[in-house]
Amino acid sequence: MKSSSANWFKSSYSGGDNACVECATLQPVSHAIAVRDSKDPARGTLHFTAAAWRTFLQEQANAPANK
Repeated sequence: MKSSSANWFKSSYSGGDNACVECATLQPVSHAIAVRDSKDPARGTLHFTAAAWRTFLQEQANAPANK
């Protein structure tokens, strides 16, 4: 699936100023995650494997600034 046809979503923690990133799960083929800037979605996307995205989220949850 191309990221342009994905169902994009924002975190429930995002504010109303549109200064956040959007994510989409690229299913059913790859289960990859796509990430883009919500202010400029045409600029491009970053794609991550599901395992890499899971690791990223775990590292962010364990970061000193989040404790």
